[in-house]
Amino acid sequence: MCRFCYNNGKIEITPLNTTLLSCAANFMEMSNSISGSDNLIEQTEKSLEEIRHWTWSELMVALRQCQNYFPVANKSGLLERCLDSVTVRLALASEPSPSPSTSSSDYSGVRFSCDTKSTESLKSSFSRATWWFEDLLITDESLLKMMVGSMIKQKLEHGTISKFLFFYQKSKFHTSVPHEKSKIMETVVDLLCSLEPSSIPCKSLFGILRVALGLSISKGCRNKLEIMIGSQMDQATLDNLLVPSPQGTNSLYDTNLVLRLVKAFLKEGTCGVPEVQLKKVANLMDLYIAEVAPDPCLKASKFLALAMVLPDFARDSFDDMYHAVDMYLEVHAGLSEEEKIKMCRALNYRKLSAKACKHLSENSKFPSKIITQALNSQQFKLKSLIRVSSNTSSIASSPCSCSDNIKKDEVGEQIVLYAGDLNLSTDNVRLRAQLQGMQSRVMELEKLCRKMQTQMTKVLRSRVSSSHKSRSLPRLCS
Repeated sequence: MCRFCYNNGKIEITPLNTTLLSCAANFMEMSNSISGSDNLIEQTEKSLEEIRHWTWSELMVALRQCQNYFPVANKSGLLERCLDSVTVRLALASEPSPSPSTSSSDYSGVRFSCDTKSTESLKSSFSRATWWFEDLLITDESLLKMMVGSMIKQKLEHGTISKFLFFYQKSKFHTSVPHEKSKIMETVVDLLCSLEPSSIPCKSLFGILRVALGLSISKGCRNKLEIMIGSQMDQATLDNLLVPSPQGTNSLYDTNLVLRLVKAFLKEGTCGVPEVQLKKVANLMDLYIAEVAPDPCLKASKFLALAMVLPDFARDSFDDMYHAVDMYLEVHAGLSEEEKIKMCRALNYRKLSAKACKHLSENSKFPSKIITQALNSQQFKLKSLIRVSSNTSSIASSPCSCSDNIKKDEVGEQIVLYAGDLNLSTDNVRLRAQLQGMQSRVMELEKLCRKMQTQMTKVLRSRVSSSHKSRSLPRLCS
């Protein structure tokens, strides 16, 4: 500025000093012309008009200078112009490749510098689409927000932006103290929320979640992160969910976190979730519950909350849930009869397989009342199966099908009579023997039903085939 003032308003302006001179001129309000020459603001403005021709390294210098003099650069609009130039350069270069920069002022192509040690490492560390990640680590949290906003405005791919944010968080943590890490984490999470959810890898979100749990981040930031993860819960794995419990708690895993994630997944209710995704989450929860069930410090109320957080229709089978309850009762043998009955609320007996139901009838860890309920449900299931088979067979009217209908009706009567004659004695030994015998009969009847259905299918096919032949015969004769 002194050189400018004592040299009759003349000074050499280059891309390396334009930003500094512009900030100084705006701060000092140097808008008056001297001796008929342009004032300093006007001269720097002319230089800034050529910003699209600057090399990548010159843009990085300008960006760093804007950050150092943020208030003035932001107020004058210089920072916004610099950010736009950087993001436009990135958007235009669909497959950028760092190459030696040139300082010639008439070069108008897209140019990038490789005159630094950091850029050399980019060649071996990153793909061609992400070569600029390390260069933009010069930005602080305030400038990062503006940078990402400019990237979104220039329609840069959201997947690339999310990768950059994860890289930024990981790189900055190497040289940051705890309170700085918390600030960086909150900034990164806020910016990730502004991107398309499908562009953010679920695995990466779980990665920063584990890091965030060890920091003193705000509750709002944690909620945002959990909501993002919850929206992709169907893509999670068992290893993702096995997060150690916080300090001061006795349980092995953070079950409260998993409950919050599932509730975030169901934030719009089960009606708003596709069935395929719902069943994936149900299978994942079955694996998780089986993993945490042997934990001796897991409370019964917490186990029940995990088991019932999803509706019954999310599961086609409750066999895995039964085995998890069985494991929990084995580890927590001190539970009272009432508490055991309460734990069995997690089961849907009608969705238990015959094998699982038979195992339950022989399982001394379960109360007799529960065994009775399970067998009653299996009875109802079997009668429904026979009723459906009878309705299906009524379509055909051949003698064979009629005899099959009679057999099925007889089977239905037998099972109803058997259920009526069952004496639910209070004697556990006698009750278990009766239930085991009934369970064997249930399995035999299921096999008989399947055999009948196969026979009916053959009959129907033969009738259809003969019908086609009878129709085609007159045509052949004519």
